[in-house]
Amino acid sequence: MAYDNIIVDVEDHVCTIKLNRPDALNALNLELLKELGDALADGQKNDKVRCFIITGSEKAFAAGADIKMMSSKSFADVFLGDLFTPEEEAVMRIRKPIIAAVSGYALGGGCELAMMCDFIIAADSAKFGQPEVNLGVMAGMGGTQRLTRLVGRAKSMDMNLTGRFMDAEEAERSGLVSRVVPAKKLLDEATAAARKIAEKGMISVMAIKEAVHRADQMPLTEAILFERRVFHSLFASEDQKEGMAAFIEKREPQFRDK
Repeated sequence: MAYDNIIVDVEDHVCTIKLNRPDALNALNLELLKELGDALADGQKNDKVRCFIITGSEKAFAAGADIKMMSSKSFADVFLGDLFTPEEEAVMRIRKPIIAAVSGYALGGGCELAMMCDFIIAADSAKFGQPEVNLGVMAGMGGTQRLTRLVGRAKSMDMNLTGRFMDAEEAERSGLVSRVVPAKKLLDEATAAARKIAEKGMISVMAIKEAVHRADQMPLTEAILFERRVFHSLFASEDQKEGMAAFIEKREPQFRDK
């Protein structure tokens, strides 16, 4: 499928989606978000895709939602149209892992899109922020909610209320990103991580993704029970038998997603 605002490449079971609005620093308009959702949905159905990477340019992952698109809208427009809800839900429906590879600015909607992914690998040049307060509004795609769960109340309040940016080092220290790498090695590192995930059995990979996401949504006792029951259920899979047999026999497992 041809896209106007993203570039999609599938290689070695990894679908890399590059945001491609360079003149606007990859600002997120509805057309780009719709194309992103479509590409993710296509990859979810494609047996050749086992992991996704979402990335941008060296200068900007995404510098925010498109202000020109939103500036003239009224409350009725955004409320009745439920601005950004279908686009966010399209990302959150994806069951295969999604890695955000972030270089440069990830601000506002860009930071929120990165947080929708399962984990973030950041270039040492990355800068994260929720500066919507400077526009007389607030975050609308998880910037007050996911950010708080990831970095804690104090830092989330600081970033959302002052609009300040968090650099890559602070982002890693605060738990927003999983690792920081040199900018020139960002896509190589993200691709290596994605390929490692792609080697695993998809049944256990998707189960892990679902279980980790439950951690933010359930009391600990219930979440532990959910985890244990899913763990128990994996013993019904052929991949569990193969994985444990391969370990005992000191060989690489050959998972079949069964």
